[in-house]
Amino acid sequence: MPKTVIISGGTDGMGRATALERLARGDRVTVIGSDPAKGKALLAHAASPDLRFLQADLSSIAEVERVVKHLRDSHDSVDALALFANRVSPRRRESVEGLEFTFSLYYLSRYLLSHRLIPLLDAAPAPVIINVAGVGNTAGGIVWEDPQLTRRYGQIRAQLQAGRANDLLGVAFAGSTGSKARYVLYHPGFTRSGTSHQNPLVRASLKLLARLFARPVPDAVRPIVGWIDQPPSAPLSAIDRGREVDLSLKTLNPADAARLATYTENLLQST
Repeated sequence: MPKTVIISGGTDGMGRATALERLARGDRVTVIGSDPAKGKALLAHAASPDLRFLQADLSSIAEVERVVKHLRDSHDSVDALALFANRVSPRRRESVEGLEFTFSLYYLSRYLLSHRLIPLLDAAPAPVIINVAGVGNTAGGIVWEDPQLTRRYGQIRAQLQAGRANDLLGVAFAGSTGSKARYVLYHPGFTRSGTSHQNPLVRASLKLLARLFARPVPDAVRPIVGWIDQPPSAPLSAIDRGREVDLSLKTLNPADAARLATYTENLLQST
């Protein structure tokens, strides 16, 4: 039976490949992305009436809320939510609401989509959320004294913080929302999904490394496609490059997850 699939950050790399794989299986797919040209190209390539593209700046809280309203107005249920949206920012910049960009795009958009779409997910028979980040990696952490990185910003520091925030998002969602949606934290590893790094030398180096060492995109998305068909039985699963992650790992600490959830809700209320 066809499923309804929502994909954030779905015009590039793994998100795009997941969209095309699910379309090939007869699903109804909505892709959310910021680049209208890439969205148009995906629509043309797929040539399917079952594909929709929503243009949105997912670093903006207001834009995510607009997307959520559109999805609620146009869908009775959602079987799968796949979260890919992320972009490296070499210099600190802010979203339209004045929040640190990486935190807003990579973590906060995923928090909002996961929580705001609970009614649609719970209306599906076997819903699943797949959060593609870096679970299993223990580097970095939440900078509790300065989560918006107003001091000592670095692109790697920002990426690691948002990655660890996504780990905690999965823990808190599975442990406290009461949703029947299964939450999967997935780290595919180094994947040949392209790079949008602004420095041309870095971009060229990453492309060379990808050709030599990275996993092909079809291999990386295969588990995602499978989880949409058959979600795991556990409320929370964490998979790092094909291996199950012990949920007692320090980066999956429930107390930290609750602390971040409280910080996030307070932030949303004050923004």
